[in-house]
Amino acid sequence: MNQTLSRRSAQHLSQVALFAALMAVLGLIPKIDLPFGVPITAQTLGIMLAGCLLGPRRGLQALLLFIVAVAVGLPLLSGGRGGLAPFVSPAAGYLYGFAPAAFVTGLVMQMLPRAGAPMQLAINAFIASMTGGILFLHAMGIGGLMVLAQMPLDKAFLADMAFVPGDVIKCLLCAAIVHTIARALPDWDFPGRRSPER
Repeated sequence: MNQTLSRRSAQHLSQVALFAALMAVLGLIPKIDLPFGVPITAQTLGIMLAGCLLGPRRGLQALLLFIVAVAVGLPLLSGGRGGLAPFVSPAAGYLYGFAPAAFVTGLVMQMLPRAGAPMQLAINAFIASMTGGILFLHAMGIGGLMVLAQMPLDKAFLADMAFVPGDVIKCLLCAAIVHTIARALPDWDFPGRRSPER
């Protein structure tokens, strides 16, 4: 029993580290700078995947590990940014939202029925990604623009809209990746409510 728990804990730790590393890899993809100081990056896809594949707790842990690594100076954000400067930039609201957004994504994924079929899991992943990776994360970003860039709500909202089309594509990509993993690794422990046994 203890050996099984130990093996499971080691697996969970490795998954947390793996997804923190995935965030760093996604940071290597060049960012697109927008005029109001918030870049378009691929790293929001990592947030969605962490929540959908690891669930709320481990997804949160993976992103917290990543954020701590950035804060201590590792250049893991897109464009090779790291240290404390990004935490006071106009984009800081999004950055502060990374870990909670992974948690919300995982929580929504966990609440949805898990029928086991890859297509159902993909649909769940799309819904969860839209909720955590767009609705929640963008609300954090808008708040950051209002506080740190001194934008009024209407301007912050309009500025944020520049990210929505790309993030919807990331939600679709996340769903496609979940579908692929569900087919290739049927034993993957996806978050979600299991259907009652008949």
